[in-house]
Amino acid sequence: MRKLTFAMNVSLDGYVAAPGDDLGWTTPNDEVFQWWSDRVGATALALYGRRLWEAMSSHWPTAAQQPGVTPAEHEYARRWLDMPKVVFSSTISAVDWNARLFSGDAVAEITRLKSDDGGPMDIVGATLASSAMRAGLIDEYILVTYPVLIGGGTPFFAALDNWVHLNLGETQSFPGGVNLMRYETRV
Repeated sequence: MRKLTFAMNVSLDGYVAAPGDDLGWTTPNDEVFQWWSDRVGATALALYGRRLWEAMSSHWPTAAQQPGVTPAEHEYARRWLDMPKVVFSSTISAVDWNARLFSGDAVAEITRLKSDDGGPMDIVGATLASSAMRAGLIDEYILVTYPVLIGGGTPFFAALDNWVHLNLGETQSFPGGVNLMRYETRV
């Protein structure tokens, strides 16, 4: 069975995006950016919700050709393009860049993907993750917490019907007060 991780940047007050899907507060320093790049390089399959897919796919496919691109951005772009992806959406009709589109029951498909052989999967996007969270499909939560209060927007955690008990697996501090916490779901 494959492991499913939900990892995102999060504000100190628990949001992954400010109102209007604004991600401007999440500008990572070099160390955080490298951590994310390494994470993408180690992910066997990424499961994207529509909104984050649209944001990522509008930038990373051509990022390496932009003027002033750093070696780290070039590496991330290559890793992102190489990483297999499934995009869950009923409103878009096509995807590209090593991705396939799925428009059916997301929980059923995620359950099927978890039961397959293969490497680790990341779920990317809070709305998609909330469905998997409520279904008890997430094995690990990684919060990369920024020292900013944004006061509203898209929350990291969904409203749940039952408690989810977690074990702290790792903490890591980055420059600028950014902290990573990795929690494993208790079985």
